[in-house]
Amino acid sequence: MRRIVVVEDDDAIGAMLTRSLQSHGYVVAWCTTGAEAAAAIAEAPPDLVLLDVGLPDVDGLNLCRRLRTENRDLPIVVVTARDAEIDVVVGLDAGANDYITKPFSMTILLARIRAQLRGVEPADPDSAIEIGRMRVDPAGWTVSVDGQPIELRPREFQLLLALCREAGRVITRERLLADVWDLHWDSSTKTLDMHVMALRRKFDDAIEIATIRGVGYRLVVP
Repeated sequence: MRRIVVVEDDDAIGAMLTRSLQSHGYVVAWCTTGAEAAAAIAEAPPDLVLLDVGLPDVDGLNLCRRLRTENRDLPIVVVTARDAEIDVVVGLDAGANDYITKPFSMTILLARIRAQLRGVEPADPDSAIEIGRMRVDPAGWTVSVDGQPIELRPREFQLLLALCREAGRVITRERLLADVWDLHWDSSTKTLDMHVMALRRKFDDAIEIATIRGVGYRLVVP
């Protein structure tokens, strides 16, 4: 059974999340402060953390950065009322794997949790990645759908690989530009957008690349 730590100081929301997650088979530890959460995670590392950033004792984003430093592969989903574009960007840059704003649909939250628990990067970076009907082979620099090869340009392949390695997670535009094009400055993301459009066209309905407006892209895990 998967264990989730819920960090939420609002009693109504915390109780609702705990009941719902438990009803779906998760083991839940509900913490109302950052200190309590840090202690619980250190004592028994969970499979995922749901983190509110408005905590009474610490800034949730600082806690997120600390957790990411101490637990590189721990999925962290921020759940907060802060819905401005800059808040989403700052949250993701702080180390969150996903960012959900209140009020939220529990159905969607559960889907995001399932995606995070499935979307773990392979230990071997050269291992083949299979998502739905698609298979990506980093070592052979090949990709296929239903066994049929798909021809990609070098940058298209690198972009697809970056999305696949964090399938189900939002990747910011800035990070994709840095990782795929080695651009570390503020500039137009037209090139990135055009490459995403090219991937969508070549793969049709075999994969879904979701646009997170003002933030980046996420490869949807079926």
